[in-house]
Amino acid sequence: MDRPIVACVLAGGIGSRLYPASRGERPKQFLEFGGDRSLLSQTMDRTAFADERFVLTRESFADEIHDHAPEAGLLVEPAGKDTGPALVYAAWRLRKRFDRDPVLVCLPSDHHVGDDAAFAAHLERAAGIAADTGGLVTLGVEPTRPATGYGYIVPDGGDELEGASADYDAVERFTEKPDREEARRLREAGAYWNAGIFAWTPAALLREARDSPLAPLVEALEAGEPERGFDAVDAVSVDYAIMERASDVFVTPLPVDWDDLGTWDAVGRTRSDRDAAATNDRVAGEILSVDAANNVVAAPDRHVSLLEVEDLIVAAYDDRILVAPRTSSQRVREVVDRLRERDAF
Repeated sequence: MDRPIVACVLAGGIGSRLYPASRGERPKQFLEFGGDRSLLSQTMDRTAFADERFVLTRESFADEIHDHAPEAGLLVEPAGKDTGPALVYAAWRLRKRFDRDPVLVCLPSDHHVGDDAAFAAHLERAAGIAADTGGLVTLGVEPTRPATGYGYIVPDGGDELEGASADYDAVERFTEKPDREEARRLREAGAYWNAGIFAWTPAALLREARDSPLAPLVEALEAGEPERGFDAVDAVSVDYAIMERASDVFVTPLPVDWDDLGTWDAVGRTRSDRDAAATNDRVAGEILSVDAANNVVAAPDRHVSLLEVEDLIVAAYDDRILVAPRTSSQRVREVVDRLRERDAF
């Protein structure tokens, strides 16, 4: 491919569902969760194939990015308004930086990946598809369970695209976080999990953004007024604002062990050491388990005793402790919302 490939890693979120580990100025992308390197550092390793790499973040995190990604350039979004405005802003900034429109590979900084080399190879392939088609490419993960916390991508499944190889398809539709029965049906029908990983040229994304709720942002960016543009739009995901409305959208499989490290349930599932009785997921701390099973324990430098309890999250960081059903891991954000109302986050 004769275009440069540019990796754009999103690292501007806080990760409120991982409270109390993730708080205010300590977002989850800077945390290690049982390893010896942060989630952001590990993500940067997976993008080493790119010609250049950038981290997109908010102003309050900018000074710390270099500690985790010293090799990366830095993009600071004017305001935190979800992935839609952030990625449009990144496309505008990076298009101006290169003589030839690059291909951007955009990915979050907080995923579990089982095979880094395979992951990188599929991202590079997605960049090639984006260059060849001039469209928007999303990577889809084959579901391993009927998860209700992920969005799903339904491929078209029709006749093979003109000039296409067998490794990508047009997208029929996106489905946001279905209930369990719908998730089961989507999985059986061959839908993918939406991993939030994309490839496109800046020109392609900005073209589609001009015909979306983010059109005022594009207009302001082209006038050289990014702050005005962010003020003019609401917080919205790139999926809802652009991907679900665009015409030339393609999906390519990402056949690797993958999980979104957005909740304590996921962290326990992918980042833990099983306790001595092989019944609980220990992320940090020490466990004494007596007739206790399937609990996630994250309590650095602490000892936690579990007695006849199942399916709990026990997370203790600093002066904060969270205890919740493991099945309610998606709702931890509600706790953070209540704490913010009290200025106690």
